[in-house]
Amino acid sequence: MAWEFLNNKTQFGFAHRGGNTVAPENTIAAFAHAQSLGYRFLETDVHVTTDGVLVAFHDNNLERITGTPGAISDRSWAELSEIRLEGGHQIPTMDELFETFPTAHFNIDPKENDAVAPMAAAIQSHGALGRVCVGAFSDRRVAHARELLGPNLCTSPAPAHAATIAASAFGPRPVTFGHGAMQIPSRVGPARLTADMVARLQRLGLQVHVWTINQRTQMEELLEMGVDAVMTDDVDLLAEVLAERGTPLEAC
Repeated sequence: MAWEFLNNKTQFGFAHRGGNTVAPENTIAAFAHAQSLGYRFLETDVHVTTDGVLVAFHDNNLERITGTPGAISDRSWAELSEIRLEGGHQIPTMDELFETFPTAHFNIDPKENDAVAPMAAAIQSHGALGRVCVGAFSDRRVAHARELLGPNLCTSPAPAHAATIAASAFGPRPVTFGHGAMQIPSRVGPARLTADMVARLQRLGLQVHVWTINQRTQMEELLEMGVDAVMTDDVDLLAEVLAERGTPLEAC
């Protein structure tokens, strides 16, 4: 199946949480900077407030980014909207991201079970199904998203299914579980991603997206290996590396 989300023409980059070089992660300013560099693919995470508002934020706890203790799931949107990050930035809602970046492709990680239904509702209300891919560390969440949004939703497996898919790629009966992409780290323990593994997964119809790479040498090695995409916090560096390789973000 050809997922609309995966319509890139060349190797490309994801702005992981929008990047963090000019503004705090997962802020409008961070995503806007990435888009100004040519990024069409933006990665974010979502949580839901006590009153059902879906917000773009990675951690369960607010302290690392905002300096304010407590969990997002214990706050209302009115409370969260008053919190300011470094530089005066605010926590955005997923609705804001869809509205502010109407042509961007979003890779979304629902960080808790309760976030899946509001995420699906936001995707539907913005007509964004073709520009969204859902991946999570929970196969239950990924499966729930697919139940709500249907088979046209591009998904990436959680670690358990990812390991099964990777192992099956070397056997007589490979499986994909209906996913469009494999979004994985470059290594898990002693096991490292290889060019052979990348090629085998791609032959199954899966794009290979690797996270989260912030060093030039690793970016170059993975792109040389043939991965479809690299996710990074250092959006300026990856844009430079892709341009040097003759695949600028504008061509993706």
